[in-house]
Parts: sequence; structure tokens; C-alpha cells
Amino acid sequence: MQNNNSDRFARLRLLVKDEGLERLSESTVMVIGLGGVGSSCAEALARGGVGKLILIDQDTVEASNINRQALAFTSTIGQVKAEVMAKMVHEINPECQVYSEQIALDSDNMASTLSAYPRPDYVIDCIDTVLAKLSLMEWCATEELPLLSAMGAGNKLDPSQLQFAYIEKTFNCLLAKAVRKECRKKGIRGVEVLFSKELPIKVELEDDSVKGRALGTMSYMPPIMGQMLAGKVLRRLLGFETKARNVKFIGR
Repeated sequence: MQNNNSDRFARLRLLVKDEGLERLSESTVMVIGLGGVGSSCAEALARGGVGKLILIDQDTVEASNINRQALAFTSTIGQVKAEVMAKMVHEINPECQVYSEQIALDSDNMASTLSAYPRPDYVIDCIDTVLAKLSLMEWCATEELPLLSAMGAGNKLDPSQLQFAYIEKTFNCLLAKAVRKECRKKGIRGVEVLFSKELPIKVELEDDSVKGRALGTMSYMPPIMGQMLAGKVLRRLLGFETKARNVKFIGR
């Protein structure tokens, strides 16, 4: 860690010492999805001293993102999320090496896209679609990589009901239910997730045409989830927590 970073990470050094800062600076974390959860997660990792970040998202910033996404401002509307996030990371820590890409990941391009980047020490899934999540889980299982996956924050209000668990132990989350079902079909085990055990609020709709997009989101829920995911990974990179088992296929 160079001297010009001494003030930037002074408060962090008090807790993790020079050895911890060095370990973090040599770590690589991949964040897939830079929405409300992923953007706050990436920000926390950058502020936490991670030396190499791989940031991937398919979208551009929209006005509707402003209530919950760390990269969403009036000034960034219309900009590519991956590029905005990379700029934010460099503002936080210019020495962080950032790989960013705007791409829609699916089963056809997941392996070829992600394998082109440096091998991560941890993968954090902040994607909001089931099929892409499953493809990422399959890639992590094939590569024997540790993965943390965010479940749904929509229509939920109480952050105290967030908890980490393996996907088999989740409940009261529709996204987790769908992922759990597909994991059983594909024989995927060892997926650790952050989910909310809170029952979702029912949203009354005036227009049935927006039913598929009727997930309300509080300003604090996705960012808290992102911070919790980052915190779990930082603690494990530092050796404060036992590293979770890698994602795997049953019988392999």
C-alpha cells in the first residue's frame, strides 16, 4: 500500500493493520449487476480497500433508479452504469484496478465473458433475473468459486429481517423460491444468499399492464443488502470469518 493511500484507509488500518490492508489490496472481487444492491456493494468494496474490482451490468441509469442506487443522480441519467461505477471507484481509490463492461449476461455468453477477466477471489451476484442468476451459479460451480447471491428486496420494508443462508433454507421470498426450484433441478448446491424473511407488502395496481414491474423499493433496503454482502466478503477476505464452501454440482 503506497503512502498516498495512508490517509484514505487510516480508519480501516486501525482495525485490520497493514497486513489486512495488503491482503485486501491483493484481492479481486467480481460484482455482477449494479443496481440498488450491486452499486452499494461495489462502493463498499472500493472504500474497503479491495485492489481489483470486476463490475458488470447491462443497463444505463434511469430516473427511477435515483431512489436507491448509489450511482444514480440527475447528472448520470442515460449513462452506462458500469462506466459510472468505475468512475466512482476511481474517485474513492485511484489505485483500485477496475474492469467494467456493459453486457447482458446469459447462458450463451456467461462463461466466455467472465472467464476473460482475472480469476476472482469472490463473486457477488446482484442480478435480478432468475435465468441469469442460475447461469452465474453454474459458472461458479464449474470454476469452483465462492459466490454470494442477493435475493429480492422489492416490496420489503424491514432490514432487520435480512439474513444469510444457503438457498435451501430460504423462505418468504419469491425470487429465492424460483431460484431454489431451479437449483434443485440442476443439482446446484452450496449457494449462499442474502434474503429477507419478511412477508412482502402487497402493492395495489391501477394499471394491470405494469403488473410485472410492480415491485416497490424503499431507498434503504437495496443499499443495506449491498453493504451486507460487501461486509461478508471483506470479513472473509481478511480471515475474520471462515470462507464459505464453493458452489458445486451434486455428485461432483
